[in-house]
Amino acid sequence: MSVDHHDLDQLTGIRSGKPSFYIEYLASAERLRRVIHALDRISRALVRTTEGPGTLVRAVAEAAADHLTAHWVVFALADGALPEAAPRHLVLGPAGEEVGADDPELPPWVVAHLRAVHAGEGHTHAVTPASDPAHDPHHLHVPVHLDGDVVGEIVAWTGAERAIDATDASVLRVLAGQTAAALQNSALHQRTMRLYGEASRHAEDLAARNEQLQHTRDALTVARQREVLDSERHRIARELHDSVTQYALSAGMQIEVVRSEIRDERQRERLGTAKALTRRAVEQLRSAIYALNHSGDRGRQSLPAMLEELSTVHMPSDLRVQVRIEGRPVPLPSAAERSLFRVAGEALFNAAVHAEAGVAVVRLAYRKDRLVLSVSDDGTGDPEHVRRSLRVAAAGDLDGSHRGLVNMAERAREIGGTLRIRRAPQGGIRVEVGVPLPAAPAAAPTSDTTDTAEEAGSRS
Repeated sequence: MSVDHHDLDQLTGIRSGKPSFYIEYLASAERLRRVIHALDRISRALVRTTEGPGTLVRAVAEAAADHLTAHWVVFALADGALPEAAPRHLVLGPAGEEVGADDPELPPWVVAHLRAVHAGEGHTHAVTPASDPAHDPHHLHVPVHLDGDVVGEIVAWTGAERAIDATDASVLRVLAGQTAAALQNSALHQRTMRLYGEASRHAEDLAARNEQLQHTRDALTVARQREVLDSERHRIARELHDSVTQYALSAGMQIEVVRSEIRDERQRERLGTAKALTRRAVEQLRSAIYALNHSGDRGRQSLPAMLEELSTVHMPSDLRVQVRIEGRPVPLPSAAERSLFRVAGEALFNAAVHAEAGVAVVRLAYRKDRLVLSVSDDGTGDPEHVRRSLRVAAAGDLDGSHRGLVNMAERAREIGGTLRIRRAPQGGIRVEVGVPLPAAPAAAPTSDTTDTAEEAGSRS
């Protein structure tokens, strides 16, 4: 920045610094004090760049008003100059208050200067009212330069008690010279902060999109794995249906053919038992095929609906099954519902095959904080014998004859439940699994009462 030696002379008072002229010396000292105060005020105004152009413009206008004890101060930028700087103008009144450009109390000569500065004609303004003659000691306007161009102007009016001298003009030229650069820096800072904010938002959005993409990729991987497992289940089910089941049916037919040709009653009885076991094996295979085809969550049914379908479609024809639902159904995780479904199926088959039951009751009781699934039958099974067989099988089931009991106990334990085997009210066996519910829905009022009566019957 070039140094204006004329302004330095005015600011330092060199031309009036002779000690022999005491009065002039005092005036020079007063000017120097005012200059130092003004420069301090200017420096404090110009360092407010990071607070935004609005704060900077007000600080500059207040610094000019304070130095001149001005009644009116106008800071304005020409249209098109420093386009990112805002506000474009600021007017301070006699009490230092900010006055709008359309305020009716704004003097006409202030409005005229403001419009001329916006139009880029402030430094050549020729509209001068009678109260504002040329070289008026109570009026000053200083152009704001940036890169050799006039981008705005600082205009001030003082009262009759305060005359504007050359020192005041030099101070305002210093203020105007630094204000343009400070405004540009402030606008650039604000723009940088906006860009940084936008970049931060873009980065956060990108991170969120990446997270969504990762979730989608994980979901696709799980779906692909489920598709592979479902495909393998369907393949196994198809193989069981097309080969093993057909072989078992053919074996049953051959047994019947041989049985019809034998006259020995003992042999016929043994072949009849073999035929019955073959039929049971076919029923077990059909149930296994159903379970394999309904293992996934696709087209998932509720547990009550699954039990209803199990009781009417996939059970032996000589076992009559009743399903009773108590309380308000609460959905469980699909794995837990599948495990309960398998336990019910295994218990029903045991009732039909081993206990020779004719009637079985499947009860699903939704209580306050627990779900109780029970299967009761009227067969010939002995609860103590079944419990003993379960303990032996769990310790080491070498021949696999009681694997179904162990599977039921393991399924109950895997879902956080317990398996109990006791006497059923119908006289046979009651297999019961209790699991905690994820929520605490209100249970039907008859749920606990019915179960209590049933337990009382079992104890009797």
